[in-house]
Parts: sequence; C-alpha cells; structure tokens
Amino acid sequence: MPRAGLSRDAVTDLAVELVDSSPDGFAGLTLAAVAARAGVAVPSLYKHIGSLADLRRSVALVAVTELLRRSSATTVGRAGEDALRALGREIRAFAAEHPGLYEATQVAPAFDESGQDDPASLALAQAAVDTVDVVGAVLRGFGLPDARTVDAVRVTRAAIHGFVELEAHGGFGMPDDVGRSFEALLDVLVSGLVTLARA
Repeated sequence: MPRAGLSRDAVTDLAVELVDSSPDGFAGLTLAAVAARAGVAVPSLYKHIGSLADLRRSVALVAVTELLRRSSATTVGRAGEDALRALGREIRAFAAEHPGLYEATQVAPAFDESGQDDPASLALAQAAVDTVDVVGAVLRGFGLPDARTVDAVRVTRAAIHGFVELEAHGGFGMPDDVGRSFEALLDVLVSGLVTLARA
C-alpha cells in the first residue's frame, strides 16, 4: 500500500531507515529502494526531493546532526583526557549502532560548477563544522598551542575513524578483544596529544 502524506521529511526518514537496516548501508541507497519502501513509483519521490544526490545530502544531514548531538552530550562537563575518551567511545558506539548513518557522516557538502557552496549543502556544511568544533573544544583541554590544533584535530579524527572503519568492515580478525585495543588507541592518542602540547 502506498504511504499517504509523503513529504520531504518522510522520504528522508524512509531513506534513513533503509540505510541503517540494509547490509549495503549508505552506499546502497537508491531511489528505487526508497520508493519500494514507501509503496510508490520512483517518479512520485520527485515531488519531494530533487535527485538521489539531494536525498543523500538529506540523510547525511540527519547523520551528522545526530553524531553532533551525541558527541556534544557525552563531552559536556568533561575536559582533557576524560573528554577525549568519552568522545572516542561515543563515536564508536554510534558507528556500531548505526553503521549506515555513520557512513553517511563522511559525505562532503556538494559544490556547484562555479565553486560556490550549493545552497542545499549549507546546512550539512554547518553541521560538519559544528562537529569538528566539538573535537576542537575537547582537544583545547590539552593546552595545545594554536598552531598545532588543526594537526591534533586531524590526527584524532583519523585515528578514531580509521579504527571504527576497520572494525565495521571486519578488519580485525584476530581473537583478541577489540574493545581493549580501542582503549589502547585512546591511550596512544592521549599520550600523543600531551606530547604535542609540549612541542
């Protein structure tokens, strides 16, 4: 049965459900799959979204906004090492609970041919900036010099994201406890950030 009252938000919600329940995740998002879930023909979706790229941006915005909410909530009232460990664990938990949405957080905002931000991407771009700002706020608790803050943000994101991606795609085949290895990663990050702050 076709779903009555489809809207842009409703189509996005269906796409979010699909992304998080499908083994193909965000990469497998198609208009045909969303239309099938809605019980309508693909052309009916175009009353509410402009294209698959438009829908992907909408799903990415939901994903980044939720990751931002969770990251902010888990780090509020914390500082330094405590905040970094809480942030890392929350990102890992989000990726485990919502693998498709976590994948969607890696979507870069689109640019038009003139190099200006696509208006449809502005909200996604701002949410991405806000998420990086949370990481930056956590790292300021280490007393980093301003000149090393960008380095520290990049290293922290790369380390946590790399571990989470490897874990999500079966990259850790040995029987040793993966959770313990993640805590070791956080130990290394903390030590490295302390060293970077002294440089």
